[in-house]
Amino acid sequence: MSRGTLFIVTAPSGAGKTSLVQALIEREQQLRVSVSHTTRTKRPGEEDGVNYHFVDEATFMEMLRAGSFFESAHVYGNHYGTSQLWVNEQLKAGLDVILEIDWQGAVQARNLDPNACSIFILPPSLETLKTRLQNRAQDDTETIEKRMSEAVAEISHVAEADFVVINDDFDTALEDLSAIIRSRRLLIEYQQANQADLLTSLSLSE
Repeated sequence: MSRGTLFIVTAPSGAGKTSLVQALIEREQQLRVSVSHTTRTKRPGEEDGVNYHFVDEATFMEMLRAGSFFESAHVYGNHYGTSQLWVNEQLKAGLDVILEIDWQGAVQARNLDPNACSIFILPPSLETLKTRLQNRAQDDTETIEKRMSEAVAEISHVAEADFVVINDDFDTALEDLSAIIRSRRLLIEYQQANQADLLTSLSLSE
């Protein structure tokens, strides 16, 4: 069995990243999504341990000093971090892992795992992005303007990704994500590990 693949998914706030990833893991049984630690305040409907591991800043900084995070970043005034132990355990078990992180975390993750696959999700336009943020009804006008400014900065890092998915139509974007996941699983190095018996039997039959 081969080591799993680390997929890094990056997008500006409001691009639909979380909804797409949730739909993706429902159809891909070998795919796991990392639940990050964050100092952000829990939003209505969110659950601790499901959406995030919600911790206070003192706890987060203690974990950071202990080297507990695979990657970490300071985004929108809050800290976010991915458990290094959890990621390594999943990958060693042959499971694929998705990290939903910003560009700062993506840089760290790619440096730690050069074989990681990086995917950037874009909105069809900045106007659409702003409308989606407004329709979420989670932020006031000032916060939305701040997120729009930060979205432009985030999007400037799109060229660092391996793949780009435009989330104009949700179903189409989901199919594009699935195609990326499946294509990585068909690479020869993974097929040699996962289909070793078949490949051996076929070569012996020549």
